[in-house]
Amino acid sequence: MAATSDFYLAQAEKCQADADGSTLDRVRERNLRAAAAWRAMADKLIRAEAARAEREKS
Repeated sequence: MAATSDFYLAQAEKCQADADGSTLDRVRERNLRAAAAWRAMADKLIRAEAARAEREKS
């Protein structure tokens, strides 16, 4: 199964929601780091897909 940007963004949203609902500092920080990582992976994949589409267009 190929990873999609939608999957990555959904995971980021879940981690953000977990962070928002956490009362423990370390758990909140861990979830915020995870959300940032998921968003970074989604951004990287979106950029790669756009570059691939641009190359195929040429």
